[in-house]
Amino acid sequence: MDKSSGQKRTAQLLYPPVEPFDQRMIDTGDGHAIYVEQCGHPQGLPVVVLHGGPGGGCSPVMRRYFDPAVYRVILFDQRGCGRSRPHASVDNNTTWHLVADMERIRAELGIERWLVFGGSWGATLALVYAETHPGRVAHLVLRGVFLMTQDELAWFYGGGAGRFFPDQWQRFLAPLPEDERAEPIAAYHRRLFSGDLPTEIRHARTWAGWENALAAIGSDGYGGEGPPDHARAFARLENHYFTHAGFLDGDGWILAHAGRLSGIPGTIVQGRYDVICPPVSAWKLSQVWREASLRIVPLSGHALSEPGISAELLAEMDRLRGFRL
Repeated sequence: MDKSSGQKRTAQLLYPPVEPFDQRMIDTGDGHAIYVEQCGHPQGLPVVVLHGGPGGGCSPVMRRYFDPAVYRVILFDQRGCGRSRPHASVDNNTTWHLVADMERIRAELGIERWLVFGGSWGATLALVYAETHPGRVAHLVLRGVFLMTQDELAWFYGGGAGRFFPDQWQRFLAPLPEDERAEPIAAYHRRLFSGDLPTEIRHARTWAGWENALAAIGSDGYGGEGPPDHARAFARLENHYFTHAGFLDGDGWILAHAGRLSGIPGTIVQGRYDVICPPVSAWKLSQVWREASLRIVPLSGHALSEPGISAELLAEMDRLRGFRL
């Protein structure tokens, strides 16, 4: 399957496009302004959508996984990306700042409890939020689980995934001096935060291209080049978070605190051939979080747009339409 045919099939599955009924900027009080939007039913079942990256930003297509007659859908661009400002900034930008932002958004919108929907890094943030504020989470729907561990980083940035995509791995390492290639996260960090904009953009596009090329099972190995400002925000924020191990207190923090998820039902949708976030992380999570249902989707990779992934997520959100908070 080529990328365009996969996207076309996915688009046919989704709910029709809807426009937000509310858009606002929320001042965090520490130098950031967060873009927040709501769409769907103003009095509907609230669900907050967490994008990936870190640094990916929201997309209008994310609104289309929810029946607009049932759900009150809340999307926001996390600090430093999308329509939030300042763009590509890592100042006061940690996992704990994002968790606090979610609570600020929930309180401002007058929501007591909500469903939390997130994929990849969005799944990471969803889990950290739920383990920090379990009383605010009615249900978790996760896709492409990433537990923010050193094993996962070593897989993707240490040559593991490169064994399946040696040509793309070589392209990813090529901009780096040979004596820095053993630690590409650190090597890219020096260039993404060099202070020289052309250097930052050039390396940002290569950093983002490595991940984009591996996202879909039908990929031809070329992820394309997005707008330079998007690539720069994505790469800088992702690298910043990975350099600091997600700002979590110790490796394996999420699994170590999984007991806090007790009583929270959840659904995990995982591509069988996800080489960015391999299924072992989703499986480990399901072993310690007994209220979760793990659905491994055959012939699917990492991307939200994979037809099998989208079909499972849509089916789950349709199933939850009668959920009572």
